[in-house]
Amino acid sequence: MATHGRVLDRRRFELLMGAADADAALAAVDAYRNPDGGYGWGLEPDLRAPESQPGGALHALEVFAEVGTPTPRAVQVCDWLGTISTPDGGVPFALPVADPAGCAPFWLQADPDTAALQSTAFVTAVALRVARHDPAVAAHPWLRDAVAYCFRTIGAIRQRPFAIELCFAIQVLDAAHDTYPEAAALLDHIGQFVPADGLLPVDGGKEGETLRALDFSPLPDCPSRRLVTPEVVAAELTRLAGAQQPDGGWTVDFHSYSPAAELEWRGYRTVAALSTLRHNGVLP
Repeated sequence: MATHGRVLDRRRFELLMGAADADAALAAVDAYRNPDGGYGWGLEPDLRAPESQPGGALHALEVFAEVGTPTPRAVQVCDWLGTISTPDGGVPFALPVADPAGCAPFWLQADPDTAALQSTAFVTAVALRVARHDPAVAAHPWLRDAVAYCFRTIGAIRQRPFAIELCFAIQVLDAAHDTYPEAAALLDHIGQFVPADGLLPVDGGKEGETLRALDFSPLPDCPSRRLVTPEVVAAELTRLAGAQQPDGGWTVDFHSYSPAAELEWRGYRTVAALSTLRHNGVLP
């Protein structure tokens, strides 16, 4: 983490390991915040532009979920998401940027006037996790409308979607299962597209880029665990633990679009890997 991790992920790592308080992580993520209440400045490592973006909102909400206590920043980012949402309640994949330096092409090619399930699901899933400990987020009108959009769009899917979109759709249904009874049937519907071995290549991605069972279902107490067998989960946990590199960190199997992102993704991935292993009882 000291070699590769940005300050934010080092603070998240300390929080995960019980070596820091929440204020340190909140201060670190605040550096990426804009006056409009959104987040940019490379908080999404492959989107280096300063403008607030849905991808930045995702990563900010991840920190708020990990902190586990209410913060005014969480409501403020929901307010911002409400201002950029489309009339149907969805969130665009990305917004325009003035300077494309260091930005992945797929972020730059997005239509800012069209909602995307992938982006709506990724912010909604994490916002639902924040809502478990933050009543103001739980009651936010943006979140209500975003959940409705995700449910409608997932219910209309009739063939296997893009792997990353499928992953976030499952995550939003997992996050919603406690408060939205209809999430269970939608999970059965979308879950049919997860292969039995939990392996789904990412079309158009880097050679070998593949989503795996623990990407779809990282936590042991979520309904999505029924989509794969315990044997698959056990094998994937063994694989994940064994993927730790000699320097202590983990790598990613997708393209990075700047030298900074290539380093930053390793720190981010390392926190994610350790979190998954701890929640599944592999690490104390």
